[in-house]
Amino acid sequence: MPKMNMVQALNLAFHQEMEKDETVVVMGEDVGVNGGVFRVTDGLYNAFGKERVMDTPLAESGIVGTAIGMAIGGLKPVAEMQFSGFAYIGFPQIENNAARMRNRSRGQFTVPMVLRMPYGGGVRALEHHSESKETYWAHTAGIKTVIPSGPRNARALLVAAIRDPDPVIFYEPKHSYRAFKEEVPEAEEVMELGKAQVTHEGTDLTVVTWGSMYHQTRRVVEEYMEQTGVSVELIDLLTIAPMDYKTITASVRKTGRCVVVQEAQRTLGPASEIIALINDHALMYLEAPVKRVSMFDVTMPYFSREQMFMPTPKQIRRAMSETLDF
Repeated sequence: MPKMNMVQALNLAFHQEMEKDETVVVMGEDVGVNGGVFRVTDGLYNAFGKERVMDTPLAESGIVGTAIGMAIGGLKPVAEMQFSGFAYIGFPQIENNAARMRNRSRGQFTVPMVLRMPYGGGVRALEHHSESKETYWAHTAGIKTVIPSGPRNARALLVAAIRDPDPVIFYEPKHSYRAFKEEVPEAEEVMELGKAQVTHEGTDLTVVTWGSMYHQTRRVVEEYMEQTGVSVELIDLLTIAPMDYKTITASVRKTGRCVVVQEAQRTLGPASEIIALINDHALMYLEAPVKRVSMFDVTMPYFSREQMFMPTPKQIRRAMSETLDF
């Protein structure tokens, strides 16, 4: 299998789905001629033409509203918000229309659209470029929220999102776009939305994470196990909504201990919901309180200072040790 970074893997998903299904269209700011700000859509304009790969005005509300109309009309639009922080301008369209249309029409209409949003810190970007606000979307009934962690699952999850009959928020960790490569099969591969992945099986401690935090956490977990002999079960959540509570709680029932690592700010982040689900379904199996590792409850600072606010390997390791020693 060829090795690809996340940008290349997402691009492969686009090429394959657009060749297979002519109702799939791509739209957004600079996605056509320039191939997108991160070049995820590079080459699509030449391959499929301006009728299917559309450069739009700088108007997120217009992009989202147009995509909703296209989806109701029978197309499968994949719209790009250049950065997740720009999507707030389109929030009324997402919440009031995309998320509600199936219920409002009592199932007569669905909105099979994908909103791609590069998110997260670690690249020293400007304001509204580095947020990790997946909770906004996960809290909105009627839409799915997906966050891949690597090239292979990004490709397979994007295919699933395009084929889904309902709107999907597709958060792409831009810190991971070109950070590493994985083997990605050229043959079609699709993953189930709403299903987490146990990437390391263990018996002493469960660690749950997602997105760009997954690979940092995995390195800490592997080093910790090698040095201490502790058996850690690592879960890559992949989908924030709907959340795969069965995989999480089954793991916690086995290990009795859990640490959740999120890039998002601490208050009301996905970790809070994970802890609530554990309390609902596995409370009596716990041997220690569940620990959260997160960013601080502040606005992401600029440039080099952002590294002081994002979760660090030291914080992850300390949370694991404190949970095991409780």
